[in-house]
Amino acid sequence: MTRARMLLIGSAIATFAASGAYAQTATQAAPVQPQAMQAQAAQPMTPPPQNVVAPAPTDPLVQRRNANAEANAEYRASKKASKAELKAQNKQAKAQYKEEVKNAKINRKADKDAAKAELNATEPNTPKDTGLQH
Repeated sequence: MTRARMLLIGSAIATFAASGAYAQTATQAAPVQPQAMQAQAAQPMTPPPQNVVAPAPTDPLVQRRNANAEANAEYRASKKASKAELKAQNKQAKAQYKEEVKNAKINRKADKDAAKAELNATEPNTPKDTGLQH
């Protein structure tokens, strides 16, 4: 086993043992209440609302895991934004290319029509075949 795995297992066992010991002391102390306290315990108590905030973990492995998770989330968000930007650029480039091809076809047709009109204007309307045979 790796050293990190052994540390994690050891800390989990220690946490489990500590929570078990706390639960055991809490259950043993409950039956030894005076009668005045038992009367108060019978009344419904609503604890004041508290914002429960977990303290920052001191375990370096937990800190590293949290830092890695945060970095991975940031990387995924950055990658997603880059992918969307690339997709938009490709779409714009494709539209521009289509527009250029369309304009080139129009210009080509116009050039052909102009050349044809010029050829017809300079060429006399005489038949090409003069009837000579070889």
